[in-house]
Amino acid sequence: MTVNHYENFPVASLLLPRRLREPVRHIYNFARSADDIADEGDATAPERLLQLDAYQTALLQIQAGGLMLSDNDPRQAIFKPLARTITQFSLPLAPFFDLLSAFRQDVTTQRYPDDAALFDYCSRSANPVGRLMLSLYNADTSEQNLTQADCICTGLQLTNFWQDIAIDWKKSRVYLPQEKLEQYDIDEQNMAHVQTSEAWRALMHAQVRQAREQLMMGLPLGRRLPGRIGLELRLVVHGGLRILERIELLHYNVFRNRPVLQIQDWVLLLLRALR
Repeated sequence: MTVNHYENFPVASLLLPRRLREPVRHIYNFARSADDIADEGDATAPERLLQLDAYQTALLQIQAGGLMLSDNDPRQAIFKPLARTITQFSLPLAPFFDLLSAFRQDVTTQRYPDDAALFDYCSRSANPVGRLMLSLYNADTSEQNLTQADCICTGLQLTNFWQDIAIDWKKSRVYLPQEKLEQYDIDEQNMAHVQTSEAWRALMHAQVRQAREQLMMGLPLGRRLPGRIGLELRLVVHGGLRILERIELLHYNVFRNRPVLQIQDWVLLLLRALR
């Protein structure tokens, strides 16, 4: 989940109640700034990890009962409002630590051997976002809610991976599991030139189906939760499903065009979310 495509966050969403807009912004600023540390700029890997360690230290201070940063510490801008939000809404700290774990992994890992490794990454890079949103809405009240939120976030993360295959490949980052590339006899070094092959289409058909299954397993949560959160979840799920449809419409040639939602898609998404 790159800094420019943190699409699991409903930042500035018109559907967010006014009382939650600032807390969501504080959580988003934490996640985005940590993602920046992991992915942006010219810092070395050890330098990035040291900065993420400093974020971990600030979280541990909050967990211990009080933030202890000097007034001139640049982390103040992120963690002072975040600490206030965590306290005000009694947010669990585990999702924040999980996010940091995923950002550390971004620094050191560019390949995933199999689905299990990729889903483990999603459980820390994406699922914490859904769990925090449920907490803000006081909807983290059952294991079913949490499990279905995880499905939505994992499905969105996978959708983002397949949407951005070309962008990530140019950065020497490949989220397609290595065992899948081997299964379909795809050479990742030649990935940009096999977009019209039957093997590539078969691989991508399987990956799109997998992401769709995750989103559909989570969709009942959006139907079950009332009001704004339910509608927002349904819109988010249908947005992900529509991106997957657009990948299919491109015949999986995501190197030719990055599939994105168009203006006309939003009417379709609203109709799907309301039915």
